[in-house]
Amino acid sequence: MPEAEIGIIGGSGLYHMPGFTETREVCLQTPFGDASEAYVLGILEGHKVAFLARHGRGHRILPSELNFRANVHGFKQLGVERIISMSAVGSLKEEHKPLEFMIPNQFFDRTRHRADTFFGDGIVAHIAFADPVCPELACVVEQACKKVGVIGKRGGTYLCMEGPQFSTRAESNVYRSWGMDVIGMTNLQEAKLAREAEICYATIAMVTDYDCWHPHHDSVTVDQIVAVLLKNADNATKVVRASVAAMPKSRACKCGAALAHAILTEHDKIPAVTRQKLKLIIGKYLDHETA
Repeated sequence: MPEAEIGIIGGSGLYHMPGFTETREVCLQTPFGDASEAYVLGILEGHKVAFLARHGRGHRILPSELNFRANVHGFKQLGVERIISMSAVGSLKEEHKPLEFMIPNQFFDRTRHRADTFFGDGIVAHIAFADPVCPELACVVEQACKKVGVIGKRGGTYLCMEGPQFSTRAESNVYRSWGMDVIGMTNLQEAKLAREAEICYATIAMVTDYDCWHPHHDSVTVDQIVAVLLKNADNATKVVRASVAAMPKSRACKCGAALAHAILTEHDKIPAVTRQKLKLIIGKYLDHETA
C-alpha cells in the first residue's frame, strides 16, 4: 500500500500544510541523496498526502542547491502519483497581479547549474515534454481556485531562472518581449523529473510582485512583499485542500506511462548498478528480464 497518493511541495512562505490529521514525519534515503526536509505524511480531505518544504524549514536552501532528484524520488518511494507544487513568482505582465495565481502549462529554461534527469550512467531515455504539465491535474487545480474564490488563471509560461539574484532590468524586458508570463527559480526541474518518474505534476504559481521591469517596482517595500507572501500562502492552502478533495481516484492522463517508449538503451546493456539505482522508476519495464 502506498504511504501517500498526493505530494505537495511548499515554496517560499509555505513551510507547512494546515489541515493535516494523523501526521508523522519520514526521513527517506534515496539513491540521489537527501531530500530538502523530512516528508510530513498525513490525511487531508480523506486522501493520503505527503508534504515537503522545498527550501527546508526556515528557508535554508538556495534554488541552485536544491536536490530536485532526491525530492521527486522521495515522493515516488512513498507511492505518490500526483504532485501539486506551489511557488512564489514575479509577474512579467501587467495583467498578472500580486495575490493572483497562475497554473502555467509551459516552462522556459534559463538555468545553468542543475541536475534535472534521473538518467545517465549507462542508460539513455528521452521523455516527451512538449506539454510539461499534467492537463488533468491542472484542471483540478483550476476548478479548486474557482471554488475557494481565488483568481487562478490556467495557461501561460513560467520562465525558470537560475538565481539566486533576481533579473536585471534588461533581462526582465527581454523575457517580456518573448511573451513569458511569470518568473521563478524552481519548478522546471521538478516538472522534468516528475515526468521521468511518471508522476503527474502541476504548479500553483503565486504572484508576489511585478518583476523589475515595472515602473513602480522600486516603490514596493519588503513589508508589502511579505504581506503578499502570507496572504498567498493562506490562499494556497485553501486551493490545495479543495484540489485534494476533488481529486479523481484514478488517472486518465498519459503521465503514468511517460517512459513506455522513452528508453533507448538496449536493456541488456544497462549496467547492473544503474538498474538497481533506477529500479523504482524503470523496474516495471525491466522486471520481466534478468537483472
